Amino acid sequence: MNKTPFALLTLVAALAACSSVPDRNMALDAARSRHATVQAEPMVSQHAAEEMKVASAALAKAEKANAAGGDRADIDHLAYLANQRLSIVQETAASRAAQAVTAGAAAERDAMRLSMRTAEADAAQRALTASQQNSAQQGAALAQQGAALAQADRAALDARASLANRNAQVDSLQAELAALNARKTERGIVVTLGDMLFDTGRSELQAAGGRSISQLADFLKRQPQRQVAIEGYTDSVGSDSSNQSLSDRRAQSVMAALVSMGVGSERLRARGNGESSPVADNNSTAGRQMNRRVEVIFAAEAGDMLAK
Repeated sequence: MNKTPFALLTLVAALAACSSVPDRNMALDAARSRHATVQAEPMVSQHAAEEMKVASAALAKAEKANAAGGDRADIDHLAYLANQRLSIVQETAASRAAQAVTAGAAAERDAMRLSMRTAEADAAQRALTASQQNSAQQGAALAQQGAALAQADRAALDARASLANRNAQVDSLQAELAALNARKTERGIVVTLGDMLFDTGRSELQAAGGRSISQLADFLKRQPQRQVAIEGYTDSVGSDSSNQSLSDRRAQSVMAALVSMGVGSERLRARGNGESSPVADNNSTAGRQMNRRVEVIFAAEAGDMLAK
């Protein structure tokens, strides 16, 4: 039997595989674009150069995994870590810049006070022999120095007020997250909605779960820049396919409820994970109830206070 046609077909298939273009990874594209933007910020090079090197290394790791044809979930995770590093870069640069402004304003104020005291002492000495006109000129000079000192004081107060306002925002955000029973994970900030949202084997939201969904919607409306992933999970009872379908529908139900409460659908992404990633033993009733859940994950953004 002539094997030439089969060998030729094998060669053609190999060439086609080599010439295929890997799918673009949107998370990596976003991390790459954001990296370029952050790197171009003058404040970053001045105040967070070392942190930028770490962020660049994190992006390079994601790029390497993508170039090697790695698993999409792994690449997404590496891109997420790069984004987190970029958030740290921007937060560090902003914080250090604010500290520099405060320190500079305080130093300028002290220098102005010292200068004014020296000028006052010199003016008193000259006043013993100076004419009325000379005294008037000296008074005008002192008034100008006093105005400059007042301006320096105002700048220092403004810088301190800005820092205090940012601290208040962080405290408020932490209080809101505590009310939602949120926790920090490698994927971001996770809020778990328990099985009380649904009847057994059903995907329609129960009325009892409305308060939790409403609290979550209020939080998201106060954080309009926040992107959200909604992931549904089930216990191990039933077939894989039925559990996958049920988890999909439950995630979609939570997403629809949030949209109906005023959260933009473009910020939300819902998917089901079936019975994967259990958080408790499926051999007990309590464990299965814990595994029947919907998790809401807040992705990190530029200047994100959640990363702290």
